Amino acid sequence: MEENLFEQLKSLITEKRNPKTLDIDSKSIEDILRLINHEDKYVPFAVEKEIPYIKQAVEIIVTAFKKGGRLIYVGAGTSGRLGVLDASECPPTFGTDPEMVQGIIAGGYEALVRAQEKVEDIKEQGGIDLMKLKFTAKDVACGIAASRRTPYVVGTIEKAREIGAKTIYITCTPRKEMNLSVDVAICPVVGPEVIMGSTRMKSGTAQKLVLNMLTTTAMIRLGKVYGNMMVDLQMNSKKLEERSKRTVMMVTGIDYETAENVLIEAGGHVKTALVMILKGVNREEAQRSLELSEGFVRAAIES
Repeated sequence: MEENLFEQLKSLITEKRNPKTLDIDSKSIEDILRLINHEDKYVPFAVEKEIPYIKQAVEIIVTAFKKGGRLIYVGAGTSGRLGVLDASECPPTFGTDPEMVQGIIAGGYEALVRAQEKVEDIKEQGGIDLMKLKFTAKDVACGIAASRRTPYVVGTIEKAREIGAKTIYITCTPRKEMNLSVDVAICPVVGPEVIMGSTRMKSGTAQKLVLNMLTTTAMIRLGKVYGNMMVDLQMNSKKLEERSKRTVMMVTGIDYETAENVLIEAGGHVKTALVMILKGVNREEAQRSLELSEGFVRAAIES
């Protein structure tokens, strides 16, 4: 078993030595920083090459959301933390139900703050944790694993496919090495890490960029953005209250006090406030217009 794993790791691009940083331990602080920065510059270009596949993944996610399905991220270590992070940011950013996008990490909550390396090797646990969420065929499972081979993630994706759900996989190994059956594989190949095997670096950055693209694009396609502004955010903090007022002011040109009053009348809902002002209607009519336009502010105003 150990020997087989040793051979697997030896062949992975994420586990190879970076020829540009072989003597990084002898460099000055500034030179080390410049080497890291230089290698980081490759990441967005690697992600750019995967846009056709990211597009396919977004289409799957949007379709699932419209049918009441959820997006479930699953990963271990850094990959798992990134999934949980992206999921946790959706409710305050887009006003979504916390159930809509969720993240599973091998080892559970404790693994978010303290590394638990062994848990990623328990393949069957991935499927068990997935089913704790009452996962169904209308949901989408998105595996995140820089090396592709993480047993916990593989087990989760296999369970999702067994159920009949759509599956997405984000890995930093070449597509030709992707030997797991999924609906869409997203493979930004960023090359060997600055420090061999430290996939929290370039690989983690690439994964974070892809996750940003998946949920942000999906939410835009669900009407949660007007122009380039968040209009489905929840006013559950002072910062978000002020951002909501500022958004209404910027879009409509009204003053601070008027924006505050209209938001109160709109029940704190930015979308409703915008339609009320821009269409010159009351709250009920604004809500009806939004419902008919499937939540898109622009369409609600123009209808």
